[in-house]
Amino acid sequence: MKKRLVMVLTGLLFLTACAPNFGEQEEIVQETEDESTETAIIPKYNISDSYYKMVLPFKQGEARGLVSEQLNTRLDIDEFETGLMRIAQDTFSTDEYLYQEGQYLTSEVITSWLKRKLTGDALKQAQAEAKENDEKFVDLGLNPALTGEGGLEQQNANNPIYLAHMLEHNYLIQEGNTAKLGGVVIGLAMNSVHYFNQEDGYAREHKISRSEILSKGKEIAQEIITRVRNTSGLENVPIVIALYEQEKKSSIVPGNFIAKTTVKQGTNNLGKWEDIKEDYYFFPSPEATEDYRDDAQMFNRFKQDIEDFFPNYTGVIGKAFYRNEELNYLDIEIPMQFYGKAEVVAFTQFVTGKIMEYFPDYMNVEVNIMSTSGQEALILKEPNQEEPTVHIYK
Repeated sequence: MKKRLVMVLTGLLFLTACAPNFGEQEEIVQETEDESTETAIIPKYNISDSYYKMVLPFKQGEARGLVSEQLNTRLDIDEFETGLMRIAQDTFSTDEYLYQEGQYLTSEVITSWLKRKLTGDALKQAQAEAKENDEKFVDLGLNPALTGEGGLEQQNANNPIYLAHMLEHNYLIQEGNTAKLGGVVIGLAMNSVHYFNQEDGYAREHKISRSEILSKGKEIAQEIITRVRNTSGLENVPIVIALYEQEKKSSIVPGNFIAKTTVKQGTNNLGKWEDIKEDYYFFPSPEATEDYRDDAQMFNRFKQDIEDFFPNYTGVIGKAFYRNEELNYLDIEIPMQFYGKAEVVAFTQFVTGKIMEYFPDYMNVEVNIMSTSGQEALILKEPNQEEPTVHIYK
């Protein structure tokens, strides 16, 4: 039998940071990328001020699905997209703007930009093929070419793939009953590790430093804004470009955004780059203990209490999100072996008390209690919340 939430309504709100705003559904006229118009709907419900309302019917992005082919892990895929929305809120308010997936940069365009530059015989051949097919050839690759000098390992070390992927988000501004493009945010996912195969067929990897990622990312951003300004519909709109450092393939936490810049309306000039101080840590881990010892010890005490009181305990793990070096959000997963529903209730009550005891008021904490049958309970503690929200599944 499928499990269901005890409280369906509150289950819909578990992502929110505050009470939802229930307004009336609104019909608008939307200006599209080809300067035509179409009827669209603004949703009736706004689940949180932390999220954008999205225009309906939902229009899939032109490069939809491409992200899964380019990034290393599911964690990076999710963080790259949701984190980009978080970055957007600093410039495009959720009160004034509506969200839409990117409608201007196609998968073909993005794919061509992610390639290596062409040189030598490869460039000549491509030019010849383009001429033969009566097409204008442009070397669109933004990643450095392999020079052909030295062995393959040396070439890849000297010329790694820096740009792994790019993502476009559109933000619409409403004027009366009309919505038009009011801003664009472009995320550039940069590799922290470049993977390649050596002549012998064995995989190799080359680590890329943070300073090199920033340097090359800023160079690529300048070229991208020039190209974007030549894209129909994007000539005058304000644009935010954010650099994302993706983690290695074996990482158990996602990467993070490291810098952003704003390009004002109608210009090709990048604004001043701003550092973004965001990081994810896995608890328990040596990295978390080294960088945030107090938080690591707090988590370990919480973990120890569970170990001491419940013999069926199998482990407690946490994923912590830091912003500006402050613990902003902690996602805890507790897998257990349960022998009855009463045990689930008792354990959930115990964990809820420990959450309120150990973690400070300003933190967001989410606890998922799992068994071999699936999720058993969910505990949510929002900042300054006197009592957490608790759901027990049945």
